[in-house]
This record gives sequence, structure tokens and C-alpha cells, in this order.
Amino acid sequence: MKTAFLYDRVNKWGGAERTLLALHEVFPNAPLFTAVYSTENAPWAKVFPKVIPTFLQKIPFTKDKHELLGTFTPIAFENLDLTGFDLIISVTSEAAKGVIVQPPTKHICYCLTPTRYLWSGYDIYFRNPLLKLISKPVVDYLRVWDKIAAQRPDKMIAISHAVQKRIKKYYNRPSEVIFPPVELDFFKNNFSNKNGKEKREKFFLVVSRLVPYKMVDLAVSAFNELGLPLIIVGTGSEEEKLKNMAKSNIKFVGHLTDTKLADYYKKCAAFIFPQEEDFGIVALEAQAAGAPVIAYKAGGALDTVIEGKTGVFFDKQNKKSLIKAVKKFEKLSFNQKDLIKNAERFSKERFKREILRITKYG
Repeated sequence: MKTAFLYDRVNKWGGAERTLLALHEVFPNAPLFTAVYSTENAPWAKVFPKVIPTFLQKIPFTKDKHELLGTFTPIAFENLDLTGFDLIISVTSEAAKGVIVQPPTKHICYCLTPTRYLWSGYDIYFRNPLLKLISKPVVDYLRVWDKIAAQRPDKMIAISHAVQKRIKKYYNRPSEVIFPPVELDFFKNNFSNKNGKEKREKFFLVVSRLVPYKMVDLAVSAFNELGLPLIIVGTGSEEEKLKNMAKSNIKFVGHLTDTKLADYYKKCAAFIFPQEEDFGIVALEAQAAGAPVIAYKAGGALDTVIEGKTGVFFDKQNKKSLIKAVKKFEKLSFNQKDLIKNAERFSKERFKREILRITKYG
């Protein structure tokens, strides 16, 4: 079966990129089509036999400034020539799902989320009233196109039940949930204590890009009041602001290697997850290392965290609710074997089996 992958843009590294690499293991000969490709920022893509960008690649600065391309990417993907392929798998949160293929080619869309800035995240992206007013004609056009494009794939796959609900709400389409692959072996804890209750250190951990929607400021505010040790891994546009907010019990360690990150996961008392994610791989990396999760009760965390068994939820995205959850957590005990067993439900091997099932019989 001659297969091709589509992805919105190849210029960064994250959970979606891990998914593409897992798909590459299933279909090693499949080329990767994308709007723009930055070899400097996406060295991981060199494993694909070919990475084929659209005509947008020829426009200066677009490889890294993809936000300039919003109105052009629909045209770029609609003009891709995919003649001769039996199967197209698009991995997308934007325009790649809008590719046009002719029967008998099958198109399966692995939907990361309906385009966030058009739908569920619209009020965050366009919180400025003037920007909202100026952008309205473009947004209206893109919403119409996005709904039409979402009808083109033969089958829609959602990465979580939260995304499945959004696909139904915004696109009025049914979808099946296949959770993304999580690299567990690297983070998995090895117990010296047979009962799975090894003593952990007293610090709490956040691992995140330091950008507004990740809500790291919520964790900082809560731990400023709690006075408990908090270590924050990551960098981003909010870094200076957060450092200025933080009291001396909060430490920023920047970007870490996977080896150092795994060590923090294995030692922390608990992992703090204050944001609403489409899925949230880091919460599972933490559980694989034996760390319970204190999570906002929304989004992908509803799939990955089991209340009272692998973590604790807080209901409202505010300081008071998070502080209450931390205090509740301190009165509970967790069996690390339960945490690891839960994380194993999201393994890469499970993902590959489900993709093969869908592509052959879906």
C-alpha cells in the first residue's frame, strides 16, 4: 500500500512530531508532505525518505514565521498532487486535512484538535478587541473553509475524548479515539522496593513551555502561597514574568536533556499539570516514572489521570482550587506500580497496532 503523510508544517519538535515518527515506523517508505520545512529546526524529519514542502517554501521567512501563512495554507494543501498513493494519513490541527484526493485513495485524518485559533481557542488568540475586529473577515473565511475541509477525510481519528467532542461540535463528524504514542521505556521507573512505594523527594514539578495558555503562572501563584518547593522545567515567552513572580521556593532549571528530565520525574513528590491540553504527554511521562499528577480536570487529563489512583484533580483553574488539591494530595498515598500500569496503556506499540487496524480495516 503506497502511503504518504501530511503535516501542517515541519519546523518544531513536540508531541505531534513524536506521532509522525511512530507512523514512520509503521510505514517507513512513506514521504512527508508539509506546507513548509525547516531543516534547522526539525532535524528529526531527516528519517523520512522525502520531506516535500508546498510552494510556500519559496516565500522568504515562512519556514519559521508560519503564522504569516494562515490564509495561504488552504490553497497550498488543496494544490498538492497526491496521484498514485493508496493511503493518505494527515496529522493536523490546521489545513493538512483539506487536501483533495481522488478515489480509490483513502484519506485518514489524525486530528490533533480542530483548528484552535478558529474554534476552541478563538477568544484567547483574539482577546484584543481591535485585532478581533480587523481579523473578522479572514477568520470568517477560514472557518467556512475549515468546516468544508474537515468533511474531506474518509475517517477522522481524535487524539483524546476532549478532541473527539470538539470534532463533533465544530465539524459535526463522528470520530474514533486513538491516543498518541508515549515513549515510556526511557522514563519508566525501576523499583528497588517490591511494594512500589519508594520514598520520593519533597519537591513538586512542572514541565512545560512557558507560554500563556500553559498556565504556569497559576502554579507559581499557588506555590508562592503554599511555600512548598517547586521546580519548573522549560523555557518560553513568559519566563522573565514568571521568574519575577516567583518566591525563593520556586526554581527554574530551563531546558533539560531527557536523561536529566527523567531524573526529576523519578524524584518529585508530584507533577503539577495546570493547563488544559488536547492530550498532554508529559503527564504520562511523569506517571511512567512513578510520579502522581495534580491536574486541572479538563481536556486530555480526563483520559490520562485516574482520580485517587494516579493523581488528584482540581475543578477550577484558579489558585484556591489548586492549593486545595495539593493539600488533598499530601494526605494520600499512591502505588507507583499503579502509575506505571496506567501509563503503559498509552505505549507506542499500542498506537502502532491501532493504526494498522484502522488503515487496513477502518
